[in-house]
Amino acid sequence: MSRVSDILRTGFEDFARFVNPLVSLRATLTGEPAHVVATRDGRLVDADGRTVEDFHGTQSFGHRQPAITEALRAFLDSDSPSWFPSRVNPYAGSLARRLYERTGYSNAFFASSGSEAVEAALKLGRAVTRRPRVLSIDGAYHGCTMGSCGLMTKSTFRDLFEPHLPGVGTLPFGDLDALEAALRAGDVAAVIAEPIQLEGGVRPLPTEYLAALCELTARHGTLLVADEVQTGLGRTGRGFLASQTWPRRPDAVVFGKHLGGGLLPLSAMLTSRELFDRAYGRNFETAEAHNCTFSGSAMVCVAGHAALDLITDASIERIRTVGESFRQGIREALHGLSLFKEVRGEGLIIGIELTPTQHPWLSFEHFGMPDLGHRPTVGPLLCHRLYRRGYFCFVCGHDWTVLRLLPRFDIAEQTLADFTRALREELAFLCELD
Repeated sequence: MSRVSDILRTGFEDFARFVNPLVSLRATLTGEPAHVVATRDGRLVDADGRTVEDFHGTQSFGHRQPAITEALRAFLDSDSPSWFPSRVNPYAGSLARRLYERTGYSNAFFASSGSEAVEAALKLGRAVTRRPRVLSIDGAYHGCTMGSCGLMTKSTFRDLFEPHLPGVGTLPFGDLDALEAALRAGDVAAVIAEPIQLEGGVRPLPTEYLAALCELTARHGTLLVADEVQTGLGRTGRGFLASQTWPRRPDAVVFGKHLGGGLLPLSAMLTSRELFDRAYGRNFETAEAHNCTFSGSAMVCVAGHAALDLITDASIERIRTVGESFRQGIREALHGLSLFKEVRGEGLIIGIELTPTQHPWLSFEHFGMPDLGHRPTVGPLLCHRLYRRGYFCFVCGHDWTVLRLLPRFDIAEQTLADFTRALREELAFLCELD
């Protein structure tokens, strides 16, 4: 038996025993298609042979995209080193050049996760300005490292780890007066913001707030950081960066998720050479003041190159048009259902807001989970029913009334139509129970 077959035979139970038993239990209780053993045409295949369409968003090119897989296989067949002890890494250099050509940002720092890239932006802000405070916007999700989780809204992701990094905090969502007062103090190094808060409920920043954020950070010498981990690299259908629609160019931008093609962990914090020099250009020692051992290793950068090959102007335009059609189809299909509130988003970012159920039998207390009594069940119940139809969906981390959908970029329009029909049927079933 091969190593892969052996792991797929025993590894699910090993995860429950040695990694995270509660995650394994949750997957079992909710009926998530967790026992996946193969991929086929960009989709997952479970142990029973059923195909599963993944709407989570990390696999924007589909699972095991052939061109990315072949690029990695070609690298492994070569005799090139993957790690360069001098830190002079040609693979990181070539990928940074391609990102510069697509974005205009002339300096790149590579890491493994969005959290680490946010951490790099947080440190850049302090190193450039020598100021103590770094702020985010209430409702944000910026990661789970110690600095990045302090930037999140109050939640389980944040509250377990108090006290947080001094000077790190949040601004009220859309509150112009609070934003102006905070920046007027002159001690804010950086403000980090998502153009659309996905975990906050697929909420775009209000236009007037975005304009004020751009103007006031520039006026007060505060770095503006765009967290595009979930919105960048074509996902909104507006361009390579969603931040291209902002009134001024952010001082830094953070990428992650599908930058590594869905096969390898890769993230990036992009900024200008001028800001890098101000932060780290004093001497040889400060040049490495912030680094990661495997930052930009050859193999992950090969995956990054292959991913960028797939993000063309034509593919971004398709994301825009298919996304518009998908949202309109959902809007028409769910119209009139009592538990449907609205659909919103951009490109292939879709948020479906639901009305909480009122039936006492559909509460977490009734299901024997009183600790979750403050949470609405409508989103998780809908996900549970969609799992059985072969669709892997999620609610927003901070708002369980919103179903968050991030389809793969090349998903067939017929697949989206089939999903919309299943969505209508399953939500109608819940409406009848309510």
